[in-house]
Amino acid sequence: MVTEQPETSPLPKIPPLPLLRAVDRFRSFLTAALRRTAPAPVALLDIVQGGFLMQTLCAAAELGVADALADGPLRLDALATRVGAQPDALARLLRPLLAEGIFARDSDRYRLTSLAEPLRADAPVSIRGILQFYGSSDHRAIWSRLAEAVRTGDPVTEQVLGLPLFDLTRKNRQFGEMFDGAQTSASQLTLRPTLAAYDFAQYGTIVDIAGGHGRLLIELLTRAPRSRGILFDMPEVVAEVPAHLTALGLADRCTVEGGSFFESAPTGGDAYILKHVLHDWYDADAGRILRTVRAAMPDTATLLLIEMVLPSDNRRQFGKLIDLEMLAVVGGRERTEQDFRTLLSANGFELVRRVETAAPDNILEARPIRQ
Repeated sequence: MVTEQPETSPLPKIPPLPLLRAVDRFRSFLTAALRRTAPAPVALLDIVQGGFLMQTLCAAAELGVADALADGPLRLDALATRVGAQPDALARLLRPLLAEGIFARDSDRYRLTSLAEPLRADAPVSIRGILQFYGSSDHRAIWSRLAEAVRTGDPVTEQVLGLPLFDLTRKNRQFGEMFDGAQTSASQLTLRPTLAAYDFAQYGTIVDIAGGHGRLLIELLTRAPRSRGILFDMPEVVAEVPAHLTALGLADRCTVEGGSFFESAPTGGDAYILKHVLHDWYDADAGRILRTVRAAMPDTATLLLIEMVLPSDNRRQFGKLIDLEMLAVVGGRERTEQDFRTLLSANGFELVRRVETAAPDNILEARPIRQ
């Protein structure tokens, strides 16, 4: 397990949500307007171009171009030597990225731009792990069977790679480490906006269900010194966490429990967090998880779901593509707010409110329905 110190530096300034939403609407309007004015084949080819550009970006991340430029600009030959690439081929790789403002070239030297910074492995918010996973041949192979997943409504990971996703991550550690890296990147991307959007310190005991290595819970406890925590995940996932908590000085405020959320959950919490859990499962299994948590919760506790929420209209949103990722890879789904209301109501909860964040995630606050 990678041991990470909690991020105790002040939260960076996050743009106001109304501004972010306005920019997103304006961008969507411009994109739609451009596509309406272009001939249909040209507009569709522009979408195809996005796939090529994504793979170009993934190749730059795999080569470590941003890391090589972290100490300052480099000439092409020096940069190629640093990343182990053929100079002419590297220049050709960087050419479309320069056009997008990802990297820049001043005279004969390449340098980082603000858009390139998150490609560094050691960036405060790095997306390198996401790119390495989404750009991998295994992930591309799964998406090449998307039509089959749509025909059947079932994931295709086992057909393509021989095992369901979560079994594969355990048995093929190369794939598992790549997947873990993507999860860590996603966590970094959403962590600070989540902390800024909601007052977790109001709860005495916070239970993080399927909390992995405890990154979210550790951050919460660091910023809420009066709160206590319980981290719950499969025994093999949390095996090394107690030593990490001791090293951070949190062992007296956080306990660790192993188990399956289909069978049990810790009792006695004031808030129960399910972050990026329910989207892995269709409604039947998601309902089983919710009922297990409900059985463990006091009637006065709060359930906090941290998930993407799909809009009910036709606006562009990343979650609509991640919904297809969940379909093809694990057989899960993203949900609208009404989907969450229905799912919660059927399994012992009432949705109280939805809190948007500056990241793609929302925080859905729910309370138990008393019997």
